[in-house]
Parts: sequence; structure tokens; C-alpha cells
Amino acid sequence: MRKIPIVLLALAAFAPAQSPRESELVTSGDFAGHMKGALILHVGFNVLYRPSHIPGSIYAGPGSKPEGIEVLKKAVAAEPHDRDIVIYCGCCPWDKCPNVKPALAALREMGFTHVRALVIPENFKTDWSDKNYPVERRADPVEGRGGQGMAQ
Repeated sequence: MRKIPIVLLALAAFAPAQSPRESELVTSGDFAGHMKGALILHVGFNVLYRPSHIPGSIYAGPGSKPEGIEVLKKAVAAEPHDRDIVIYCGCCPWDKCPNVKPALAALREMGFTHVRALVIPENFKTDWSDKNYPVERRADPVEGRGGQGMAQ
């Protein structure tokens, strides 16, 4: 009988990160007009961040990987816990994104209280770039150059 609780604890350890609460979500349209002041973190894959991203955003590692969470922790280490932070990915449809939920969970665990996730329903191109929201494009096509906060 004692094996059942241990099995349940083991399963809980591998459960997906908690879904964002409604108050932790922001839509592209709402955010595009009110970006000033927030720390904007891209928690997706660097290959998607490099060519174009939200202006002023910082690459903070893929939230789905332990090494990505470490990059995220370093990116916010000096920030006050009440700092307005917006995270986004845009790699794939929102309900399949492997990066946002773990990144949000990590920030919660670190004690950040004003974190929101940018809802990108399909992908960054369709739901941000194609809607003519602000985009910073990399001018230098050479691998590993340019971009604020870019991981090499």
C-alpha cells in the first residue's frame, strides 16, 4: 500500500507546469500598445528569436529545457520581484507551446508577482509580425551576431 503514494509523488514531479491564470495573460493587441516599462523576455527557441522579435525583448532561453530555465533565472536575477515582466514564445500554437508554462512556473517559484504571458494563438509570424505589431529584425545575417541579450 505504501507504494501508491510514492508512485503518485513521482507522477506529480513530472506533471506539466500549471496553466496560467486569466490575470497572467495578455493578448497581442493589448500588449502591443502598452509595452513600455515591462521587462520583455523571449522564452522560446533562439532560432526563432534571432531573425525577429519584439523590440527590447531579451532572449531568456527555452522554458522547456533546464538550461533555458537557468538562462531565464540569470536574466531576472537583479530584478525586483514586483517588476512588470511579460514572457512570450510564439513557436507554435498556444495550447501546444512547451516553453511558456515552465518559464511562468519558474518565475512564480522565484517570487515574481507581476508576470504575464503574451498569448500568441498560432505563432509569432501570424499573430504578431503579420499584424504589423512592432518587430526588431536582425540586420546582420551572420550567425551569432547582433540582438540584445542574444545567447551565442
